[in-house]
Amino acid sequence: MTADSDSHIAWQRAQLKKLRAALRAIEADQLGKANCGRATQMTIDELQRKIGESGRCIAEYERRTRRPLATDLGSLASVSWTHWNANMPMAKAPRHRA
Repeated sequence: MTADSDSHIAWQRAQLKKLRAALRAIEADQLGKANCGRATQMTIDELQRKIGESGRCIAEYERRTRRPLATDLGSLASVSWTHWNANMPMAKAPRHRA
């Protein structure tokens, strides 16, 4: 995974990793039991909701900033380039007089 220039998205990715680990730990703990209690189920539901929110936030950011990976003409022609942000503006080359 590459480093994010947006600190909010970096935080969301870290939260997503932490929440998934917590959910796995709770589910592993409940694996041998017949049913989990109401509080445990509410905790699982809350973790799943937070995971969904972080995932949607990251997906929306990637849709806004990622450029297409395919380089064939059909793929590039079908992409809306109005929302793509290169993160760093290209510097104009100096013009030399001959």
